[in-house]
Amino acid sequence: MVMMEKAIVLCEEGFGRSVGKTANGLVRLSKKYKIIGVIDSSCAGQDAGAVLEGKPNGVQIFLSIEEALRLGEKPDWLIIGLATIGGFLPDELRPAVRHALQSGIGVISGLHEELARDSEFSNIAREKAVEIRDIRKQPPFGELHRFADLAGDMDALRIPILGMDGSIGKRTTGWILTEALERAGVKSVFVVTGQTGLLQGAEYGLPLDAIGGDFMVGELEHQISLAYEERKPQVILIEGQGSISHPAYVCGTRAIIMASNPSGIVLQCAPGREFRNYYKEELHIPMPSVEEEILLLESSSKSKVIALTVNKEGLTEEELSQVIDEYQSRFHIPTCEPLTQGCEEIVDRIQEMLR
Repeated sequence: MVMMEKAIVLCEEGFGRSVGKTANGLVRLSKKYKIIGVIDSSCAGQDAGAVLEGKPNGVQIFLSIEEALRLGEKPDWLIIGLATIGGFLPDELRPAVRHALQSGIGVISGLHEELARDSEFSNIAREKAVEIRDIRKQPPFGELHRFADLAGDMDALRIPILGMDGSIGKRTTGWILTEALERAGVKSVFVVTGQTGLLQGAEYGLPLDAIGGDFMVGELEHQISLAYEERKPQVILIEGQGSISHPAYVCGTRAIIMASNPSGIVLQCAPGREFRNYYKEELHIPMPSVEEEILLLESSSKSKVIALTVNKEGLTEEELSQVIDEYQSRFHIPTCEPLTQGCEEIVDRIQEMLR
């Protein structure tokens, strides 16, 4: 049995919120690192599982990196758990990164800003003989792949999990649906498209928004092709990015559609969310209707939305139940909230598609 390296996740003022989606994801599922703590002074002293799901999981939230090292195990890595708009390291996090490096702890970042290029951090890392690992990077130019129209020849269903907004739960739904399909005896693989999925230990994927435009579709297509050739799955699920209707995040969704040539689409909704998730909150960009999003996706992909998944943020349990009943009645496709309800109805729909 391979021992997982231990990691603590830095998520100041973000845990349990959309900006902390990397930390949230790692606490929910980590196949690569053993998560032994989270750093966020706004909810220090609490159990991370209890904050996220109302169920303790033994991962403690610490006030600071100093407290974490004083009270807990020493980790091998400090992982940046915030997904900031633009991918920059906030100035207020620099002391924690500095302290980790000075304490002989490596740093892993999925930000666009490459921390290994920061002269202060790189000097400390060199002095302490620890690594700074930036994972949101494009491969060397000579290794990049162009579009080759591979997906249509695959004898496997290709189902992207797309969404109506950023930070809406597409990746989490992807992991849950993949595991549900496997339990049902459907050989499946999940191809991720962002830094959090890679940090969680996905076998296939890439940081899509770090890839140059000419190679974005080809690189993702290459990962889907690798998953197909090496794993011989019946179903390939692909993590979505942003939303096809979001004015700031349209590129990722279009690339995912072109690379996967979908057999069907699962659409992640957030009916309790009034405005788009975006750093300029004062813009108040309204959320689209489900009908509008479905129309855009189906006209762009020549495929069908086969199921709806619901993010329950801002909804009571009664409101969630009402929304699910309403969507099922209105759209006549399986609808569920994967985190609490699972997604067996979607599994049944996919099994029908395989027959």
